[in-house]
Amino acid sequence: MPDVTSTATAMDAALFAESTDAIVTSVSRVIDGKPAAVRASLVCLLAEGHLLIEDVPGVGKTMLARALAASVEATVRRIQFTPDLLPGDVTGVSVYNPVDREFEFKQGAIFAHIVIADEINRSSPKTQSALLEAMEERQVTVDGTSHVLPDPFLVVATQNPLEMEGTYALPEAQRDRFMMRISMGYPDAADEALMLRQRDAVNPLDALSPVVDAHQVRALIEWARTVHVSPAVEEYAVSLARATRDHPDLRLGASPRATLQLVRAAKVWAALDGRNFVIPDDLVTLLQPVFAHRLIPARTSAASRGHSAADTVASIVQSIAGTVRVPLATR
Repeated sequence: MPDVTSTATAMDAALFAESTDAIVTSVSRVIDGKPAAVRASLVCLLAEGHLLIEDVPGVGKTMLARALAASVEATVRRIQFTPDLLPGDVTGVSVYNPVDREFEFKQGAIFAHIVIADEINRSSPKTQSALLEAMEERQVTVDGTSHVLPDPFLVVATQNPLEMEGTYALPEAQRDRFMMRISMGYPDAADEALMLRQRDAVNPLDALSPVVDAHQVRALIEWARTVHVSPAVEEYAVSLARATRDHPDLRLGASPRATLQLVRAAKVWAALDGRNFVIPDDLVTLLQPVFAHRLIPARTSAASRGHSAADTVASIVQSIAGTVRVPLATR
C-alpha cells in the first residue's frame, strides 16, 4: 500500500499516479476489459461525486461496485433495494431506550465510506428519496437532528433499465445527484472466454486486498482539487450547460450542479492523465456520462423522436465547438 499521509501536503504527482494506478489495477483484476468503467468509478470517488451504473442484469454492475469497495480500506455497506425497503432502513431510526428513558439514534446502512445501492430502482420513490440529503449534504436528518456521514463518502448505485419488470424511474432530483451514469455493456468474446477459464472455481473478489485507505483517499481528493481550470475552460463548461437549457429537443437541461460536477470530474480526469490543468477535451470526454442522465427530451419536439440524450449531447458539442474558441494552452 503506498505510503500516503492524510494531508494533501505530502502528495505529489508521482505519488498520486502510484496510488491511483494501484486502485485501477486492483479493480481491473475483477472487471475484465472495461477500462472506461473502472476509470469512471475512480473519477467519481476522487471528485466526491456518486456513480450510477445502468445496464441489464449479469454484466458486472455490482461486481464493479464491490471491487472498488474492496480496493479501499474503509467502511463499506451494501443495501439491496427492494419494494419493501423503508427509508428508515437506509438512514436510520430513533429507538426508545427504556433504561435511560430517551430515544437513541440507530444508524442505517448509509453510514459508511462507500455505500453500494444495489438495484436502486427496485424500491419505491419514497425510499429512493431517503438518499437525497445524504448524497448532496453528506448528512441525514432524523427527528430534527442531523447526523454527519463518514468522509470520504461515495454512493455507487446500480439499476436495471426501466423496461425490466418491477422497476421504478428515479426522480429527476435523484438522478441529478449522481455525478456520472455509465453502462457496462457485454464483454467481447475474448474477455468472456477468459472469464470462464478464470472464474470457474475462484471468485476474484476474494483475492482483492485494500491498496489505499480512507485517509489516503482524502489526500488524493485534495490533490485533485489543486488542478487548475482557466477562465476560458470555465466559460466553455458554462456554454455547454446553457446549450442544453436552450435546446429545442430538451424539456429539462443540465442544472448548475451538473456544470459544477462536470468541472470537478474534469479536474480528476486531468490529474489521472498527469496534468495539473484542465483542457477542453476533458470536458468533451466527460460530457455524455455527466450530462446525459439529467436531460429530459421534449415530448412535443418532432426532432427529438428517435434521438437519445447522448445524441443530443453530441450535437451540442458540435454546435458549441463552432462558436466558442478555447485556447489549448490553459495553464
